This record gives sequence, C-alpha cells and structure tokens, in this order.
Amino acid sequence: MFTGIIQALGTMRPLGGDSWQITSQDSSWSAIMQDLAYGDSVAVDGVCLTVEDITKDGFVATASPETLRRTILGEAVNQGNYVNLETSLRVGSKVGGHFVMGHVDGIGKLIYAEQTATSWEMTFSASDTIDRYIVPKGSIAINGISLTVAEYEPEISQFKVAVIPVTYAETNLRDLVAGSSVNLEGDILGKYVEKFIYFGKENNPVSSESLQNEITPTFLAQHGYL
Repeated sequence: MFTGIIQALGTMRPLGGDSWQITSQDSSWSAIMQDLAYGDSVAVDGVCLTVEDITKDGFVATASPETLRRTILGEAVNQGNYVNLETSLRVGSKVGGHFVMGHVDGIGKLIYAEQTATSWEMTFSASDTIDRYIVPKGSIAINGISLTVAEYEPEISQFKVAVIPVTYAETNLRDLVAGSSVNLEGDILGKYVEKFIYFGKENNPVSSESLQNEITPTFLAQHGYL
C-alpha cells in the first residue's frame, strides 16, 4: 500500500526476460534506497512491483508482458521516460495523500494542461474501467500521484485536477504533452462501496450504466448520505 506522495524519479532498463533495473540520478533517490530490502514493494508510476535484488545503482524488479500491456510502463521504457517512485507505507507513517494500492484500473490520456497563477490545471480522459470511480472532490492516483478531482464530466469521461507547482516540478507530470498516456487508479473506498451495494444481486456484473441509473441523489438521501 502507498499514499501517492512521490519520493523520486527513476528510469527503467531491461535486463533480459521480464526483469528490469530501476535507477535514478535524482537527488532524492536516497529516500528510496535508504532502507530498501529484498521483497519490499515499490510503486513505479503507480504500479506495485516487488524488489528482487538491490544493486549499487538501484534495484531489480519483474514487470511481466501483461503488466507492460495493461499499464504505461512499456511506453516509459520504449521512450526513455522518467517514472515516479514511492516506497510502501510503513505502519505509523504519515498518510500525506490517500491509500493507493498500486493496482492500475485503466489508462487515461492528457487532453490539455494550462498553467495558472497558483497551479497547473490538467484535464484527462478516463477509460470505462475507471470512469465509474471518479467523484468530484474525490481522490485519484495518476502515475501513482495522489490528486484530487476538481471537475468531472461523465458524459465525455473527462476530469480535471489542479497540480501545485512542487508536485508538477518533482514528478513526471511535467513531461506530459497532449495525448500522453497515464496510469489511473481509483480510490479503493469506491470499489468497496460498489461491491457492498451490488452484492447478492443475482451475481450480475456491475456496469457504468446500472450505477448511473441506481445511485441517485434520492437514493443517497434515503440512505443517510445527504
């Protein structure tokens, strides 16, 4: 489990097979390496990977072809892009963002980014695998970064986040251009709520359409949420 607070930027280098070496020249790299051990979890662009070896330059982890296919890690490798890095949450540590599991729900794309006086406003598209978990003022992980949904337009599956300058400067959000792909993970709380609401309903799979039809302001008011 992670919190979506990025500690360093790194790069991935293939070692053969499904193994990759993650290294960094970032000045904050020591935050990753200071107590890293075999078997630890590290979020790489929001994807939970397991440390299999530690080298003088970084650590080694396995990212299978399936992982590369379902996330943007393959693009990061092929294009030489930086990846965001965060070590797992320790019991008793501060939770600066929100609970991030490192299990990517879908891939989104940057529509546009605009610099304002106080932040960068970035608008992304969302795939249908995560669209139903996006809530205005709720949390979302973008490339492993904990961010708050400022606006959400469900009819076109787009949402906006406001990124403070320090987050923009110290993560790979700064490298995105219109059309760039990103890993998206919805808030785990929304997934449990969905499961509890639909548990036992003839084992029918949940669809975005059924959620929109059944979870209404009236429904929430009747169940004490408003």
